[in-house]
Amino acid sequence: MPRSTAKLVFFYLSFWAFLKMSLKFKNAKRIEGLDSNVWIEFTKLAADPSVVNLGQGLPDISPPVYVKEELSRIAAIDNLNQYTRGFGHPSLVKALSCLYEKFYQNQINPYEEILVTVGAYGSLFNAIQGLIDEGDEVIVIVPFYDCYEPMVRMAGATPVFVPLRCKPVDGKKCSSSDWTLDPQELASKFNSKTKAIILNTPHNPLGKVYTKEELQVIADLCIKYDTLCISDEVYEWLVYTGNKHFKIATFPGMWERTITIGSAGKTFSVTGWKLGWSIGPKHLIKHLQTVQQNTVYTCATPLQEALAQALWIDIKRMDDPECYFNSLPKELEVKRDRMVHLLESVGLKPIVPDGGYFIIADVSLLDVDLFDMKDSNEPYDYKFVKWMIKNKKLSAIPVSAFCNAETKLQFEKFVRFCFIKELVDKDFKADIINVKIWS
Repeated sequence: MPRSTAKLVFFYLSFWAFLKMSLKFKNAKRIEGLDSNVWIEFTKLAADPSVVNLGQGLPDISPPVYVKEELSRIAAIDNLNQYTRGFGHPSLVKALSCLYEKFYQNQINPYEEILVTVGAYGSLFNAIQGLIDEGDEVIVIVPFYDCYEPMVRMAGATPVFVPLRCKPVDGKKCSSSDWTLDPQELASKFNSKTKAIILNTPHNPLGKVYTKEELQVIADLCIKYDTLCISDEVYEWLVYTGNKHFKIATFPGMWERTITIGSAGKTFSVTGWKLGWSIGPKHLIKHLQTVQQNTVYTCATPLQEALAQALWIDIKRMDDPECYFNSLPKELEVKRDRMVHLLESVGLKPIVPDGGYFIIADVSLLDVDLFDMKDSNEPYDYKFVKWMIKNKKLSAIPVSAFCNAETKLQFEKFVRFCFIKELVDKDFKADIINVKIWS
């Protein structure tokens, strides 16, 4: 056989073997179509040191000194570098119980009603895998944190979307409070198949803080249709002047049907610690525990102990302005207002957030020529952010990433900026927006 023919035969045999293997080892159906991820895509694009990253919710302010000191001290204690209780380090669940009992009318059993997880992601995953079944429907409010939809789909359930809509604003700044749910539209999404609703307050990316009246509408529907509420409250401490955070689990009839999710990363500006927690009644938490014990099993012991000690410090001074729960929102409110001013100074109309540390703005008013962007099928905001990273060295996050396919068009002119950034030369780092981006 001629050498060229032998090479050709070898190529075809190799290709056939590869194709056969690919078919055999293809992805599981539960993750079909869920391979794209906005954080992986845009974090990679923003990795260049010359790019100012105002996209990902990555604080570059220093966490409280005592938080870091506790971790340093605890790392030197040998027995705290070993495995701990799988459902939460004892000192941490006790601290969380003490903290949250201040807001609930009932006592919280630290061992049966709290589960410590690998970040809020872990809490969401445990709740959805442990409580949602194939064929169930889960109501998701748009825009939503991007992992909600794929997690629901991985469980074999169907996400049912209902959008926040902006009320007309006459002559005043648009606030996140202007975005509301239509009660009748929301009610129309509930039926006998509705297993849960995912609530996010304060909201990411809008910064909306749901009012007591808005939460009561949701609570009444959950009770009427015997529906679970998965309440993502990771920004619970970051609420600005004139607003108040309410926990839907404290409403009559809601404790027994609510999983409330919190985050150490958002509480103490230590996102890399990846510690979160779920709080709820024993009859719900036990199912989340089952998922945890068969996946990650437990979380890092030194981090949990350090978090517990940091919490005790602030629990004892919750009425003190120096308490981090009180000082951080005051610091960020100044930066929020600075960001609003910067965006308005270039002709944009930002939506002023009432909570959280993100602000979104309609960038279509800049009328940027995106003709040379490669993928014409991408939403406008994806192309705009890629243009901005490439040409202006500034990163943000496209808001359509927080939408289902049918609502992307409604939000594709918005991008999200993060303002939990340190002061540089006595001014907010985002001043770069004026001198470097919009000039």
